[in-house]
Amino acid sequence: MGKRRRVAEPRKTRPAVVGGVIAVVVGGAGLGGWALFGGGAAADDGPATSAGHKAVKSGPLTAAEVTTAAQRFLTAWQSGKVPAAAAATDDAGAATALLTGYAKDARVGDVTLTAGTRSGGKVPFDVKGTVTYKGTSKPLAYASSLTVVRRAADGEPIVSWRPSVLHPDLKEGDTLVTGESGTPPVKAFDRDGGELTTAAYPSLGPVLDGLREKYGKTAGGTAGVELRVVRGSASEKAKLSDKTVLELSKGTPGSVRTTLSPKLQAAAEKKVAERSSASVVVLRPSTGEILAAANSSKNFNVAFQGSLAPGSTMKVVTSSLLIEKGLAEAEKKHPCPKTFTYGGWKFHNDDDFEIKGGTFKASFARSCNTAFISQAKKLSNSDLTKQAQEVFGLSRNDWAIGVPTFDGSVPVQSAAQMAASLIGQGGVRMNPLNMASVAATVTSGTFHQPYLVAPSVDHRKLATASRTMSAKTLAQLRELMRYTAAYGTAAEAMSGLGPDYGAKTGSAEVDNQEKPNGWFTAYRGDLAGAGVVQAGGHGGDTAGPIVAALLGLGA
Repeated sequence: MGKRRRVAEPRKTRPAVVGGVIAVVVGGAGLGGWALFGGGAAADDGPATSAGHKAVKSGPLTAAEVTTAAQRFLTAWQSGKVPAAAAATDDAGAATALLTGYAKDARVGDVTLTAGTRSGGKVPFDVKGTVTYKGTSKPLAYASSLTVVRRAADGEPIVSWRPSVLHPDLKEGDTLVTGESGTPPVKAFDRDGGELTTAAYPSLGPVLDGLREKYGKTAGGTAGVELRVVRGSASEKAKLSDKTVLELSKGTPGSVRTTLSPKLQAAAEKKVAERSSASVVVLRPSTGEILAAANSSKNFNVAFQGSLAPGSTMKVVTSSLLIEKGLAEAEKKHPCPKTFTYGGWKFHNDDDFEIKGGTFKASFARSCNTAFISQAKKLSNSDLTKQAQEVFGLSRNDWAIGVPTFDGSVPVQSAAQMAASLIGQGGVRMNPLNMASVAATVTSGTFHQPYLVAPSVDHRKLATASRTMSAKTLAQLRELMRYTAAYGTAAEAMSGLGPDYGAKTGSAEVDNQEKPNGWFTAYRGDLAGAGVVQAGGHGGDTAGPIVAALLGLGA
């Protein structure tokens, strides 16, 4: 543990040392103690300037500064001294509102805060308390963390306020509220009638929250009493659902049947758990039924709501456009130089490779960027946007799958950004659900809006595409994807799954990220899937094995 610093004020008794930590007992009726790692001494006063004012402190925070600032905030919060706790942060107004609501609206009392091991300016801590509503009480426990920074005005150590300090599920504008839920709980079932739970399928939490929000009032249940996160406008815009934190008394759940396949969902959960940041979706192209959706993260549904550049998987959509306009043909020669400049940007292929005298099929299979960028000058700024909307049903914000989704974005762009969009960069944004739908449109020949709950349940209208590809374009696009699955960048992942198959790999560069996001979209028979591994590298090596393994299981 090393030498312990003396506290600024002399003490008559020594603090007890338990398991290598200094246990600091905080006064106040009904309040327990909290443990803080490291020394608890306040930092020495800084030097005074010639005018008698203290100089602004600078430089890295010391361990003592971090632990003292954390102790000041946590002690005040635990003691119910909201003004003092808020004053220990860099946003006293926002902190006051949430800390006041914690006791008044969330009805959390008897709070005990226990700090863990400091790491730099970050201090994790455990929260224990009791939630009480109309005579019913239940214990509450969760983990959170805070970060200490220097205040801009004087350099003093202070807690950087974020709603997640109060509770890790809170985002800007969200609140914690205890009361009658308003929305009854629901039990969700797979296509075979088995119950869907987070115990069996860990990444389905956001999906189950979304199903409750959509169908809770119509599925036949009655409301209970619970502590929940009520989303603010920013979270609603991001399509995040309210989240139950603690159930004080159970309501009577209604029931909702989904299209998920227990076999494929279980396999998808297992596959994404092997990666730190992976997401995958599998659906049935002939109908649009979603058979599996899983994420490494249990807190956000990247598979349905992610908004990421899809990289070269977008070349499936771009290829359909180029073929329709007569700018490319699978078996005809097509330029693939090492680099190509458009709109003032110099675009490269991976490792600056080139294909001399090669066909468009060869460029697609090897994912030649310049083969697509070279056609930008022959396209209008809105061509790719229209193709995505009219043929693939994307970028219209009108999907109704049964839970919140992001439906892809292909904005109209110009110059270099328009060229970049042809290879899935620029302003283009997708998620695995969107890209699985792209593969499904190719294999089925027409867009079928994906759905998780049958439209007959609530008589909602599914989105449709305004037109389909010509038979000639569709045949060539299928040949491009089949060739890529057999001989191109997707061949290793798709090995043994042919001959009725097709695929496309992708890598999307992200600012300040060492490795690109790896993408993969593919179909096999009446299954289509897509996945992404963030910061994973090439799609064929990362997302490819996940998607291919699920397609290999069959429906």
